[in-house]
Amino acid sequence: MAGTIKRWRYRAFGLSIISDFPLPELPITVGLTDEADVTVTSEDLSKTWADLGIHPYSFKVKENYVLFQLPNVAIFLIKNGKEIIVSPWPGADPAQIRLYILGTCMGAILLQRKILPLHGSAVSVDGKVYAFIGDSGAGKSTLATALLEKGFDLLSDDVIPVSISLEDGLPYVTPSYPQQKLWVESLNHFGMNAREYHSIYKRENKYLIPVATKFSEEVLPLAGVFELIKKDHQRIEFSPVVGLERLNTLFAHTYRHIFIKPLGLVGWHFSVSAKMAEKVQFYQIKRPSTSFTAPQLAELILETIKEEQLIWEA
Repeated sequence: MAGTIKRWRYRAFGLSIISDFPLPELPITVGLTDEADVTVTSEDLSKTWADLGIHPYSFKVKENYVLFQLPNVAIFLIKNGKEIIVSPWPGADPAQIRLYILGTCMGAILLQRKILPLHGSAVSVDGKVYAFIGDSGAGKSTLATALLEKGFDLLSDDVIPVSISLEDGLPYVTPSYPQQKLWVESLNHFGMNAREYHSIYKRENKYLIPVATKFSEEVLPLAGVFELIKKDHQRIEFSPVVGLERLNTLFAHTYRHIFIKPLGLVGWHFSVSAKMAEKVQFYQIKRPSTSFTAPQLAELILETIKEEQLIWEA
């Protein structure tokens, strides 16, 4: 029928998504229903933004509401953990719009739904999940790839959704979608040809890597958190994280943690973090910034998991 808008149906982060925008990174689902956990729609938000009179790169955040603008890209509005409204600029690159839909927007959606989004990569090892968190460039995705090379599976890259089970009180990780982001240096170390992949918009040296054959679709318990820190020294330093420092670590590496206070989620975030700190082992790894250490780190992590008995046979 003339004028009908094509809509795409996907599943990611444990949520069903219906979108006015194609999101080729996500697994497609089939079905005729118009119901979904999250809708991504196109709408003119220019007046909404103009009425605020704030700086283009600012965020307007209040309970169940996040609004922000990226000039020459789009205005984004995230509401009630259910809606992402996008107002693209004329001529905006669709790839750049998708980066923010799947990144900041989905991070806000998860927070609004009271699902903790950690900034990192998550890998399953013998039925348990181990999260690698850290600042951008710390080597989270590269370390995850080193473990994938050993036969383990990815659950998430960039945004890790964590929920506390009402049944056993344990934290569980929900798979996001089967894709990684790797710098060209990491591709070279793993013998991967950059020409076979698409680079991220305006990051010509970072690539999108599909991992459908190395992706776990199971919701699994979180057993360990490893914080990666890049340092200017020549050796790997490994230490446990204990006490209240675990709470600080979780806050620092919650994806878009600047939203927590204005969304009214300080108490919730503290409660979830405290439960995770009690149930999960935490470690900090400082790695050299001048050498490729992912294989050594992968071995160290696997040895630690074994020694601490973080995994066991049923």
